[in-house]
Amino acid sequence: MADPIRKRTPSHPGEVLRHLYMDPLGLKVVDLANKLQVSRKTVSKILNGRGGIEVYLALRLSRVFNTTPQLWINLQSNYDLAIMEEQDQVWGHIEPFEACAI
Repeated sequence: MADPIRKRTPSHPGEVLRHLYMDPLGLKVVDLANKLQVSRKTVSKILNGRGGIEVYLALRLSRVFNTTPQLWINLQSNYDLAIMEEQDQVWGHIEPFEACAI
């Protein structure tokens, strides 16, 4: 069962990257790719929602934007969990174990 408080799917980390970091700084894909020392394809996939932020990239993003790696990892994991909850037909039908005395 999905979280009743959550009203919408969290933004993909690529949207956050583009709108909160790249656009204000006037960065282009090639600029960011060069700074991160990754391919333009890697950055483009993330910005277009076709790729995710892995640990090595979270470290690099945190360095260039003076954030924490946890910010980027949390953005990605929150997005991944929300998507999986929406797509997994079995998840909502699995019953938890009843509490047992230890």
